[in-house]
Amino acid sequence: MTALLGMGTYRAYGVPQAATRAIEIGVDWIDTAPNYHGGSAEHLLAPVLAAHPTVKVSTKVGFLVKQHQDMAIDAGLLSEAAARKGHSLSTRYVVWQVAHSKTALGRAPDITFVHNPEHGRPKPHQLEDRILGAFRALEACCHRGLTREYGVATWSALHDGSLTIEKLLALAREAGGRAHRLRAVQLPLSLVQLGPIADALAQHGVLADAERAGLDVYASAPLHGGELTSIITPTVAEQLLPGVTPLQLILGTVASAPGVSRILLSASTGQHWSAAAQSVRRQPLNSTDLRRISDAFPA
Repeated sequence: MTALLGMGTYRAYGVPQAATRAIEIGVDWIDTAPNYHGGSAEHLLAPVLAAHPTVKVSTKVGFLVKQHQDMAIDAGLLSEAAARKGHSLSTRYVVWQVAHSKTALGRAPDITFVHNPEHGRPKPHQLEDRILGAFRALEACCHRGLTREYGVATWSALHDGSLTIEKLLALAREAGGRAHRLRAVQLPLSLVQLGPIADALAQHGVLADAERAGLDVYASAPLHGGELTSIITPTVAEQLLPGVTPLQLILGTVASAPGVSRILLSASTGQHWSAAAQSVRRQPLNSTDLRRISDAFPA
């Protein structure tokens, strides 16, 4: 079974229009963050979400744009020095930001991700303390109806072993007990970042562990910032897997990976969304194909 297609708003051009086009071809999940598009992404999505109440939305907490830095300072949530770092997971700030996101989106997000807790390269114990504090704040937010569930979105920590599913679950249980609301992880997966997929084929690593734990996995940056569409030519795709187009190779690899629940794609035009949907919904690549791809693009 292939992963579902979702929209990521980090690089999407014309967020409301792009989101509408994505929904038209069947996308039912949009991922955003309060720092995307200069702090305007959540507000831009609000009317689209209001018009499509069945579409789910996730956002994040961690990074502060200048406007939110000023607001956090004025509200006494963060010192000026802490706010100007541009990233915080302090308990009071997390609760405030989640409440602010609910207002901006016009509804409680379905998942709020802790955004790149590895930012600033904290020491292992500092990273765990940072996440535990954020989890405690998010458990409180869930109980108050500010968000339905929460997760962790990393760029490098789930790739380099700084964080593991086992560790995240332990911290979630410490924060919320056995009924904790940790439900998902998000990490970049692509032909450039294949390590977790190769591990999953051997039935270990973050994807396998998440699947065993019942956590959803959201794969971000499948096009690696758009670079892969120019690197993977029709000739390259045909030589690797005959009959497969470049986009089918790029997106199909991630969509077919064991344990991946959803791919988050930042596309803008209807044509791009249709092509992506066709690539994701085709017959999934089998384990032999995935191993061939993994061997051709070593991590």
